[in-house]
Amino acid sequence: MRVIDFRDASCRHCYKCVRNCEVKAISVENEQAHIMKDHCINCGHCLEVCPQNAKTFASDMDRVKGYLKQGMKVIISIAPSYLGVLEYDRPGQVVDALKRLGFYEVRETAEGAALVTKEYGNLLRDGQMTNIITTCCPSVNDLIEKYYPSLVSMMAPVVSPMIAHGRLIKSIYGEDVKVVFLGPCIAKKEEAVGDERVRGAVDAILTFEEITKWWASEGIDIHRCADLPVGNPSPRVNQLYPISGGVIQSVLAGTEDDGYYKVHIDGLKSCMELFAELEKGGTRNCFFEVNVCEGGCIKGPASDKWQQSLIRAKMDIEKQVMHREEAEGIDGSSLNLSKVFIDRRVVDKQPSDREMQEVLHAMGKYTKEDELNCGACGYATCRAKAAAVFQKKAEIGMCLPYALAQAESMSNIVMDVTPSMIMIVDKDMRIRECNKKAMEMLGVSREEALERYIFEFIDDSDIAEVLATRQQIIHKKLSLDTVKLKVVETIIYIDSLDSVLVTYQDITKEEKAKEQHYNLKMETVEMAQKVIDKQMMVAQEIAGLLGETTAETKVTLSKLRDSILFEEEE
Repeated sequence: MRVIDFRDASCRHCYKCVRNCEVKAISVENEQAHIMKDHCINCGHCLEVCPQNAKTFASDMDRVKGYLKQGMKVIISIAPSYLGVLEYDRPGQVVDALKRLGFYEVRETAEGAALVTKEYGNLLRDGQMTNIITTCCPSVNDLIEKYYPSLVSMMAPVVSPMIAHGRLIKSIYGEDVKVVFLGPCIAKKEEAVGDERVRGAVDAILTFEEITKWWASEGIDIHRCADLPVGNPSPRVNQLYPISGGVIQSVLAGTEDDGYYKVHIDGLKSCMELFAELEKGGTRNCFFEVNVCEGGCIKGPASDKWQQSLIRAKMDIEKQVMHREEAEGIDGSSLNLSKVFIDRRVVDKQPSDREMQEVLHAMGKYTKEDELNCGACGYATCRAKAAAVFQKKAEIGMCLPYALAQAESMSNIVMDVTPSMIMIVDKDMRIRECNKKAMEMLGVSREEALERYIFEFIDDSDIAEVLATRQQIIHKKLSLDTVKLKVVETIIYIDSLDSVLVTYQDITKEEKAKEQHYNLKMETVEMAQKVIDKQMMVAQEIAGLLGETTAETKVTLSKLRDSILFEEEE
């Protein structure tokens, strides 16, 4: 069973879940996060920190509704944290609201907590265990079995209050009754269904978030519900189990001085610090109440966290638990409440020195100085990240300095090889950025350019116009007389910077080539005209000569004709 999972469509490569997962049970493949079931302790912290709500957890809602639809006898085991989490005027209204959904009876899980308290008391009086670690929290149990297996012998060999209560309910109502646990913890889902050692005690899990949505869908207004009693004797002090130190208070209510120093630890980091210290040895005769949730399970990841602050919820519970004495009238003597915890350690293959170096080099880490250990990827050190890459739990691109260096490198290459001047000019006409070509054209270094104003180099009238109107100028030809260049000018306003992006494409050579080509054409035309003119002159001269010759010939021939004619008349 996979209790927590991700929605691929919503997950984005922010790696916030990786950064906040203390046991690094989240792998990343193709920029998509995935939960590694064998590594996960189901603390649900990734659910709380995910900015995209990409994580989901398995729901038993349809199963529970199916039980009710089939007319089965279904008993609710409600975690005592409801006293500080759910909205109501009187606690009994919660009971009525649940019965309106069709539940046969509502009993408090604190009833099972009373049975667990007795077992803890027996262990304390027996005094055989070097240290005793409470086993109420399934995430703590997973944490020890998977990551601190050397401490398994210190775990109290007792089931959780939920399992104890489930077995108690079935002993009262019969094995065919269905038990549904209602609480703020998603790890309980894995404990109830996924742990073969306790399977069968609880049939389904509902969270406070789910139940409030169910009430809303059925039109049940809890403030209009009757104040009905729960179906169990008062658990008294055991109702304090969900708050920090609640287990210890319950134990102290029923035991004398047993020689064990008692301390409560909340929060996953604190638990891991404690377990690391216990692994060193030297700590003896201590009773540790441990919980992965800050402040206890009162504000678990499925506690409808928007409803109530932790402090307020704690105060509400403490005010309503009037009796701090041990419970009476709750008998579980016939029940088996023992549990054997085992070594389920997680083993990941570690890279060799050569393999570590290969991954580090691929990440752009060639020296110790390159290993910034910034933690942006979610891993404490660059070497831890490299090990995760080797184990195929992480990707090289998750390294923020590496990604930035790659991006900067690519952008710098593009900027440097671009044959155009590129500058960013702010509203005060100060140059804020420029590329290599701009530095060459302006004849200054980057440092000097960033201390100067654009009008010190070129006419700024177009830039001023765009800054004033925010209307871009595209592909305008002009001459930059100060730098003796002919360019194509483009100016675009950048709203977020209140600046403009200015590009000047150098077309000096092209324009000179055009001018030369034009001049060549004009020279050719002039030469052609000269040839034409000369040819016309020659033609005219020839024509003139021909004309004179023809006239003389005409005169001569006429005279010859006339002489001949006149001779015949004579």
